Amino acid sequence: MKLILIAAVANNNVIGGDNKLLWHLPADLKRFKKLTMGHTLIMGRKTFESIGKALPGRRTVIITRQSDYKAKGCEIASDIKEAICKVREDSDVFVAGGGEIYRQVMGLHYARRIFLTRVYANFEGDSFFPNIDPEKWELVEREEFQPDEKNPYPFAFLTYKRRK
Repeated sequence: MKLILIAAVANNNVIGGDNKLLWHLPADLKRFKKLTMGHTLIMGRKTFESIGKALPGRRTVIITRQSDYKAKGCEIASDIKEAICKVREDSDVFVAGGGEIYRQVMGLHYARRIFLTRVYANFEGDSFFPNIDPEKWELVEREEFQPDEKNPYPFAFLTYKRRK
């Protein structure tokens, strides 16, 4: 099994605020769908609730400490360890947030890639993506985009892989 972190991150590492995305970039949403379709998603409860439903075409595992939590079409795990046990037979498993889940997964040897959308703007928020340590992660692909009629901020698609 390979864990892949996937996130959209502002210049100041903000990923959200008040349990919401703070920007709208259709190109990022399209990339997220393309990369994750047919795969498993692991996410925290707050991230799931900000989306509001299980995403079609993807198995979803929600991490929560609430023992009685239920979400239609989703599996529940009490922590990252239990979530990984549930999905260990899957080849590519995407971790979709939030900040605390990303922090926990970054240090695991299962974490092999990071697909990051870097939004070239700063936002006020309360959830952050951890710093990417260049000693542990190598930037292997970068694609830059300028704002257009649908995407109001400049951004880049970045792909990191774990160094050996």
